[in-house]
Amino acid sequence: MEELLTILRSYNEDVDFLTAQGIIDDELIDSIDVTSLISELEDVFDIEIGMDDIIPDNFNTAEAMWDMIQRLQG
Repeated sequence: MEELLTILRSYNEDVDFLTAQGIIDDELIDSIDVTSLISELEDVFDIEIGMDDIIPDNFNTAEAMWDMIQRLQG
């Protein structure tokens, strides 16, 4: 999880991603950053994020992203 938080902080260091509840809905990172984030998560965690997984529910919190990563690694 710490590696995920480090990645997220690289997109916006002013946000406490550990507690943020609307990363996408509140536009804490913009749509261009989301595209880069998806690619980075795939590379770092050796996963493939499919179109079905690219929904706000999977990206609005760090915990939701971590759950998705864990599920895709399994």
